Amino acid sequence: MGKVKILSIDGGGIRGIIPAMVLAKIEQITSKPICKLFDFISGTSTGGILALSLTKPSAQKKDMPEYSANDIVNMYIQNGKKIFSSNILHKITSLNGLLDEKYCSAGIETVLREYLGSSKLSDCLTHVLIPSYELGLRKPFFFKSWNAKNPDKRNYDFFMWQVARATSAAPTYFEPFKLKTDIRDKVNYYSLIDGGVFANNPAMCAFADAKVLFNDNDDIMMVSLGTGQLTKCIPYDKAKDWGLARWAKPILDTIFDGESDTVDYQLKHLLKKNDYYRIQASLAQLGKDEMDDADDENIHELKLLGQSLIEEWHASGKLDRLCSRLVVI
Repeated sequence: MGKVKILSIDGGGIRGIIPAMVLAKIEQITSKPICKLFDFISGTSTGGILALSLTKPSAQKKDMPEYSANDIVNMYIQNGKKIFSSNILHKITSLNGLLDEKYCSAGIETVLREYLGSSKLSDCLTHVLIPSYELGLRKPFFFKSWNAKNPDKRNYDFFMWQVARATSAAPTYFEPFKLKTDIRDKVNYYSLIDGGVFANNPAMCAFADAKVLFNDNDDIMMVSLGTGQLTKCIPYDKAKDWGLARWAKPILDTIFDGESDTVDYQLKHLLKKNDYYRIQASLAQLGKDEMDDADDENIHELKLLGQSLIEEWHASGKLDRLCSRLVVI
């Protein structure tokens, strides 16, 4: 076959608005849905929600997606507060996330069920890879659509909403997801958390699996979308006196951000310059680092940041060139 086109989407909570807006612009320019432009899509956490939503088949036309990327932008805007919601009692008993997860899982599960419904991983309209981490096995757990389609591995064909919930179960924010299975004589359930603990930027995982899936094809084009580059400084004078409680949230952000940058560094060396696109915005002036800030003001700033990123890529001609290659190749 020809060039293998891969899309990878980082984790980042509510900041998923940014890559969703970029993808909406790509759909507008190409007049094609994302699942028809890429041979392989991978996403972690909020990126996993995007990947699954954009490859969920329509009930009316099974070979076309139910949602456009713009639909998912609106999903974040309309449901951000519901996803990151918690009642007063939970806030008190958890000490706002210090003793227990910060948010109840009911909100995010309600939204995922509403958008992903009864569709399963095997229904994905292109190859999809979603990372999570299994606490009992203490190792990465990958949801792979091609395995779900395999008759010999149908036990791994989970509902899309379950996959999305597993990959977005960020420690300290949401409780681990208990994914029940019917794998006889083996396990009754998996305990899964956010894949961002090892692959917040899943582009390298996607690259490795695509090499296997597409017969070691070296002709690969990668589009990697970030959710905003963290810029808030962690001063030495503060960090040096932090213990477990104070480091809990900053260390998670540091792991997510550092891993994303590391994968970017690796792929810049592995892929040809004109075959690797890392589309990332800086959170220096607009938008907050926090991945759970769904307040109207922050969502407004994230939309401004996404629009600024699109305009920057459009003005340079890079976005139009990328779209032309996606359509022609």
